[in-house]
Amino acid sequence: MKKASITQTKNQLSALIDVVKQGETVLILDRGRPVARLEPVASAKDAEPDDWLAELEREGLARRPKRPPLSIRELGKPVKLPKGISAVRALLDEREEGW
Repeated sequence: MKKASITQTKNQLSALIDVVKQGETVLILDRGRPVARLEPVASAKDAEPDDWLAELEREGLARRPKRPPLSIRELGKPVKLPKGISAVRALLDEREEGW
């Protein structure tokens, strides 16, 4: 386990995070006493997607789609705007109209 003072942590946080990304834990010391620990979190690869989504649903942060997403064919061809028309301007105008 790597150890670092608060000053070292403040000045070298990016480097310490790189160490943590490699799986090592960093103990942060304040005047020689442990006060915190930087450690890797369980990666998203380790968790089952349904477990992760179920947890988000319980917390009210996500909900499952009611139907599968549309395919490219179902979306149809993209709209061609006339020359000199800005898609961004058209979007902003549409939002102002309350669409």
